[in-house]
Amino acid sequence: MRRIQTVILAGLVAGALDILAAFASYVSQGATVEGILKYIASGLLGASALQGGAAMVALGLFCHFALTTGMATVYLVAAQRLRALIAHPWLWGSVYGVLTWVAMVYVVVPLSGVTGWKLPEGWSIVSGLLSHIFYVGVPIAHITQWGLRGSNSTH
Repeated sequence: MRRIQTVILAGLVAGALDILAAFASYVSQGATVEGILKYIASGLLGASALQGGAAMVALGLFCHFALTTGMATVYLVAAQRLRALIAHPWLWGSVYGVLTWVAMVYVVVPLSGVTGWKLPEGWSIVSGLLSHIFYVGVPIAHITQWGLRGSNSTH
């Protein structure tokens, strides 16, 4: 039960930090919160999601948190087998943040239904990496460390 709570908490915290960072970044460039969330939903449903209403906004938010919860699950499972991941959360959380960014940019989004996707360039690479390190990887690693403290189980 503690592992499930840990995954949910890590997914929610990383998801909230990451989406708030996206809102702050993209709204300042002219996007809307609703547009950002519909764009996320378009990864699942394609361009038609961009024309949707509140249901598409909700679906985008759900998809976002599902992804970050999946990322938290992967880290927790790995940490149960590789105890260094919980012994050094700043180091391995940072590495995991880079890995999640690479997976999203080069695998998940390109294979999704998002139309017009372009690989990031210049400062958007830097901001994406820093965002995934500090808002996804490191929080997941620290919450996993908290959730698995005192656990000697490798299962």
